[in-house]
Amino acid sequence: MEPDDSINVLGTALDVCGIDPVTGFFRDGHCNTCAADQGSHTVCAVMTAEFLAYSKYVGNDLSTPRPEYRFKGLNPGDSWCLCASRFLQAHEEGCAPKVSLTATHLRALDVVPLDILKQHAT
Repeated sequence: MEPDDSINVLGTALDVCGIDPVTGFFRDGHCNTCAADQGSHTVCAVMTAEFLAYSKYVGNDLSTPRPEYRFKGLNPGDSWCLCASRFLQAHEEGCAPKVSLTATHLRALDVVPLDILKQHAT
């Protein structure tokens, strides 16, 4: 799996999204992606209580620890490479988290328009 170029939505080098907990499709702390990343884990989102509750409600529980996967669960304030379609869905429902534009991969724009990402920029 060869990752796509590490470029953010602003056209510059992709910043680190999160290392505690470590995030990303490649678990390298960046929202890097490749053809095998069918979920497009490209949006660097800063978790909020509202978004975590929403995500759990729609079937993706990100807050409950899963020690068998070495996942301690996310808390408000944690940064996480979120699936672009889940971010867009949360935006449409009015509960999208904040976004780090410099750490959001360019491929997120395949799903989410830049003006929507900018509305939620940190």
